Amino acid sequence: MNKETQEHKKSLESQLQYAKQQDQILAKIEEKLHKMKGIAEFARDFQLSINEKNKLNTRLNELKEEVSLLEKQLQPIVH
Repeated sequence: MNKETQEHKKSLESQLQYAKQQDQILAKIEEKLHKMKGIAEFARDFQLSINEKNKLNTRLNELKEEVSLLEKQLQPIVH
């Protein structure tokens, strides 16, 4: 393998690793969004006390923050 081919292969492997990392982050985001949907559906389907609603809202906000942090990891790094 010549030097140019090796560099191209290394570049492709790096891109593949980056794509895998992005995919893992997206999977975590999807999981958290699914949990948020479950909470919202539960709240829709049942009459809840104010205390229960507050607890669910707190959990939704925690999940929202976690999603936000994960989304920041998706941003490409600019040098």
